[in-house]
Amino acid sequence: MDEQELRKEAHDLDVTVWVGKAGIEAVIDELNDQLAARNLVKVKFLRAARGGTSTEELAEELAEVTGSDVVETRGNTGVFHK
Repeated sequence: MDEQELRKEAHDLDVTVWVGKAGIEAVIDELNDQLAARNLVKVKFLRAARGGTSTEELAEELAEVTGSDVVETRGNTGVFHK
């Protein structure tokens, strides 16, 4: 699938992982489990998780530790693909 097709598929997804004040370390295992079961996973970065960093920076960091790709970030939400 190319990036445009992945974005179309991600449009109707519900958020299934929330990153809160515990940071991305708290959701690494959950995201890996969901990526193993599904093609795409939508993640919401709550204000407490962002602090002084951007959603894009957090998404890239989370993608790096999970071995996934960031399909897109929009607002406070990121879509991941393995």
